[in-house]
Amino acid sequence: MFHIKTFNTIAPEGLARFDENYILDGNDQPDGILLRSKNLHDYAFPDSVTAVARAGAGTNNIPIDQCTERGIVVFNTPGANANAVKELVIASLLLSVRPILRGAKWVQTLTGADVEEQVEAQKKQFAGTELEGKRLGVIGLGAIGAMVANDAYRLGMEVVGYDPYVSVDTAWSISRRVKRAAELSEIFTSCDFITVHVPLMENTRHLIDQAALAQMKPTACLFNFSRGEIVDTDAVVAALDSEKLASFTTDFASEKLLGHKKILVLPHLGASTEEAEVNCAKMATETIKRFLETGTITNSVNFPSVDMAFYSPYRLTIIHKNIPNMLGQISSTIAELDINIENMVNRGQKEHAYTLVDVQEDSREKVAQVADRLKENPDIIRVRVITQPEGGY
Repeated sequence: MFHIKTFNTIAPEGLARFDENYILDGNDQPDGILLRSKNLHDYAFPDSVTAVARAGAGTNNIPIDQCTERGIVVFNTPGANANAVKELVIASLLLSVRPILRGAKWVQTLTGADVEEQVEAQKKQFAGTELEGKRLGVIGLGAIGAMVANDAYRLGMEVVGYDPYVSVDTAWSISRRVKRAAELSEIFTSCDFITVHVPLMENTRHLIDQAALAQMKPTACLFNFSRGEIVDTDAVVAALDSEKLASFTTDFASEKLLGHKKILVLPHLGASTEEAEVNCAKMATETIKRFLETGTITNSVNFPSVDMAFYSPYRLTIIHKNIPNMLGQISSTIAELDINIENMVNRGQKEHAYTLVDVQEDSREKVAQVADRLKENPDIIRVRVITQPEGGY
């Protein structure tokens, strides 16, 4: 039986995927945590917690380093809300060239029987321009960036993408008509529209700063639907005030951005459609279930992806320091109890590694003894024993 603690409102379609082997919010010693936006930086993690799954892509609300040191695997749901964010970005691109919101607001101020004539006489002030033929720069070609690039091309835009770390899976999904920029400066200097879709890390904080803005066309329109801190808002306001940037659109509200005629601030709703919340909840649930039941890791932000077919009676999952001879120490400890290793896989990521070991042993007591001995190793952080589910997995 597994215990899951939930924070925030998780879509019931996702929670429904937990079967009779799971108890939701049943005690204060959960095996896993499922959440959306709850800030866990001040949360006292019980020793029982082995996994945290966020129903969303960003994990800034989770203390990743602390979790890693304690052997807690943190998952997210990349791509589950990508279509929702993409649609908001495309809508914002359209709003940046066609003053639709201003025009709609103006129409509501008209009075009299000749409203139709007034509209026809004054509509040119809301004519705007078109996206077709303009150049869009997409910084970050992950799930969202790739979809924005593909759809912008279908709208008739010339699209240039920049991402030195693009994954193989994403690369396959990007239209071959999307050009690749070798340097960020190519995006900054040549594009009419620039949209940012990168995670917030130390090397992306204020990625769009005064120096980057200075390279952009004074007619360029900038969009940020990624993370607020990726853009230096003070530098953006200064660039707009000095007419070195045409407009800025974001869904990260800040007092500095409000009331500026060249800035459109939307509520943070990019990933908040009904469909996106359901997709994220389903993916988060399935991810944490598979980890708890088989030790498989997919979509983790702090440990490598590891998968191995599960046929043996028992499986050991071991989180340890990524140092020489760890596999030898693990194998020797298992062999000391005359237990045969049937299958084994190891993956390392920076200072930590994750190992799955399937053993051909029918006695859970003996496997538990192995786990206890492994836990005595100061370089091993966490050990779990998983029983092969009835009927296999």
